[in-house]
Amino acid sequence: MKILTATLGLLALSTAPVLAQMNNGMDHSNMPMSSEQMEGAVHTRAVVNSIGDGTANVSHDPIPEIGWPAMTMDLPLLENAEMMGAISEGDEVTLMLVKGADGMYAIGSMMPN
Repeated sequence: MKILTATLGLLALSTAPVLAQMNNGMDHSNMPMSSEQMEGAVHTRAVVNSIGDGTANVSHDPIPEIGWPAMTMDLPLLENAEMMGAISEGDEVTLMLVKGADGMYAIGSMMPN
């Protein structure tokens, strides 16, 4: 019984960070996106290299859900992309990427880490 209790305790402690990472503290309830877009959204950590007119150049961690390795790339910003706080070049952020009807991913939200 002690082993079972200890195992369950370790399991509970080890899943909490995973669950927190899945949500990333982002509240997307007010975002004007379809449920299909929200369901297919993926999150990743990144460094913002630059933010331009409608795009952001970021260096992101691997995104296994969509088969992307870590890389530096330009990503389009959705017209209604949600910037959660002040974000500047060099900031570490969490991105929510949304797959468009064209099959391409764009930034739906960005939150400083």
